[in-house]
Amino acid sequence: MIIVKEAVSQKTEKDRKELYETVSNIISRVKKEGDVGVKELTLKFDGVSLKNIEVDRKDLKKAYNSVSSKTVESIEFAAEQIRIFATNQLSCLKPLEYENIPGVTLGHKLIPVSSCGAYVPAGLYPLPSSALMSIIPAKVAGVKHIAVCSPPFKKFSGIHPAVLVAMDIAGVDEVYCMGGAQAIAAYAYGTDTVQPVDIIVGPGNQYVTEAKRQLSGMVGIDMLAGPSEVLIIADDSASPRYIAVDLLAKCEHDPNSVAILVTTSSDLAEKVQQKIGEELKTLETAELASATWEKNGQIILVEDIDEAAAISDDISAEHLQLQTCFNDELIQKLNNFGSLFIGDNAPVSFGDYVSGTNHILPTEKCARYTNGVWVGTFMKVLSYQKISREGAAKLIGPCSHLANVEGLFMHKRSAEIRKS
Repeated sequence: MIIVKEAVSQKTEKDRKELYETVSNIISRVKKEGDVGVKELTLKFDGVSLKNIEVDRKDLKKAYNSVSSKTVESIEFAAEQIRIFATNQLSCLKPLEYENIPGVTLGHKLIPVSSCGAYVPAGLYPLPSSALMSIIPAKVAGVKHIAVCSPPFKKFSGIHPAVLVAMDIAGVDEVYCMGGAQAIAAYAYGTDTVQPVDIIVGPGNQYVTEAKRQLSGMVGIDMLAGPSEVLIIADDSASPRYIAVDLLAKCEHDPNSVAILVTTSSDLAEKVQQKIGEELKTLETAELASATWEKNGQIILVEDIDEAAAISDDISAEHLQLQTCFNDELIQKLNNFGSLFIGDNAPVSFGDYVSGTNHILPTEKCARYTNGVWVGTFMKVLSYQKISREGAAKLIGPCSHLANVEGLFMHKRSAEIRKS
């Protein structure tokens, strides 16, 4: 392995401590002050003074007048693909019931959580796609109460109209204009306006993620997602321009985004760096993308696809793209990724918006043990057992013995009094 381009080191322990303390103080304030705390924190961090946290249903409908018909059509198209994928995923989940021992019936039921709170980031740009990705799977799962929040844009003194349209098309029940750690705290504790929820889903900045970390347990969360990531495995059959553009697409997300190329070709590595320079000359977001690439971009030269697969699994990137002439063989060697994009014509952009798979995905190596948001995120698999006297007779002996081994004698008695 040869590092052709190395990334700059990231956060220090001091940075992490400061983040923890900042978020902890925000959470405490919202817990104590409720709506007042959320409004004052919104003014402090977003520069917008809110009269109401909840967005009126009429304002959702008015938002359609502030976006183009093409935007509405595109959001509706994306929503339909996401809905179809989530519906097909749901069809894979089935109730279970079986009788292995006569008189002992075991099974599980599939029950959606009662409520969820979706978070839609605002940042530099509006993100209607994130509204679709978090609300639609919850809707398909059958969640009865779906709330969504997003920080205000100064220009609109509220949520961006395109995001409001996406929320409406996705079928949300309640919309709150709030963001950051204070929004996560409001979802967890509730306020006079905001109803507490059972699970919080959606991407966000480091403050949102840290708030989810601190509040996880008292409220469910989808995952602890950090800055967005892409890793591209490519050989000399790949297009240097495709790779350069796909890497920069990730870099324009956020100054902390991570873009990595792992390749078996030194010639490709050189050409990609050249193409990155060319693309930046005509890119509207060149200032951000260039700085992010310089800080967080990596190019790694490897001997073969086995080494490429091993490095990829170790990094466990959020988005993994394959642009090689042996993709089918390579797929069999890969285990850790948030979402996989196979072939030259499968950029991450399609998954971010319109292909139908979800773009709320694990980052920072979390793909080693978890997956992204899907319809199952909102489903509880609840086991049950129904036991007859005949079935109990088969279980009493082993149960009584194990309870005795553990010294739990009332457990033992609880089993033995069922003897016929």
